[in-house]
Amino acid sequence: MRRTVPSFAIAALACLLTAGCGAGGSTTSAGTTTAPATDVPAATEPVTDAPAPTTGPAAPSTTTPSTTPPKPTPKKVPALTCKQLASAHVGSIEVPYQGYADYLPLSEGVWSGEDGATVTLQKPCGIGDLDGDGAADAVGAVALKAGGSGTFHTLVVWHNADGEPVYRSLADLGDRTPVESISVSGGAAKVVWLTRSDGRGMAELDIRRTSIYRLSGGTFTETSHTDAPYTP
Repeated sequence: MRRTVPSFAIAALACLLTAGCGAGGSTTSAGTTTAPATDVPAATEPVTDAPAPTTGPAAPSTTTPSTTPPKPTPKKVPALTCKQLASAHVGSIEVPYQGYADYLPLSEGVWSGEDGATVTLQKPCGIGDLDGDGAADAVGAVALKAGGSGTFHTLVVWHNADGEPVYRSLADLGDRTPVESISVSGGAAKVVWLTRSDGRGMAELDIRRTSIYRLSGGTFTETSHTDAPYTP
């Protein structure tokens, strides 16, 4: 009687010959070996940068900005004129003229006292700002005759008060020392007048003096002068 080898024995023998069993593979019923399964990583979605959060428009400020009121525009004051001085005052209680206790009102350029004295406005006149307030003041000259042979000349400063001349200060020049010209610029008055050398008689004028005067408060002071020979 002929014996047959069981089919499972044949399969076991084939497995041993091919070393395919027990190494993580598997054998199919047809005798083929399959590779062991490996873990396949799960598919991942690409990482993208998240958009930055957006904000709405900035809320309007509730703080009220401080405002500085504009500076007032300086009032424009008209310059004084030499013609106005003909009806101005000379002297005051604070700054008296030639010993008079009160002011002397000029009328058409002249004041006449009960004692026969007269004060006459002279022709030379200068217009310009002397006190730095931007308004043009006036400098003039007056002459006092009190009945004798003397004629006393004085420089007078009138402040510009809203376009009107207001007496401010004075500077005495002496007896028989007439003024030839007056001009004002740069806050100073230039006065050209005649005087005499020491030892000369009152009528002997031999110097033409150019003086620079400046106003400081209520004082009108000569700050410098130059002399030139003068021949009548």
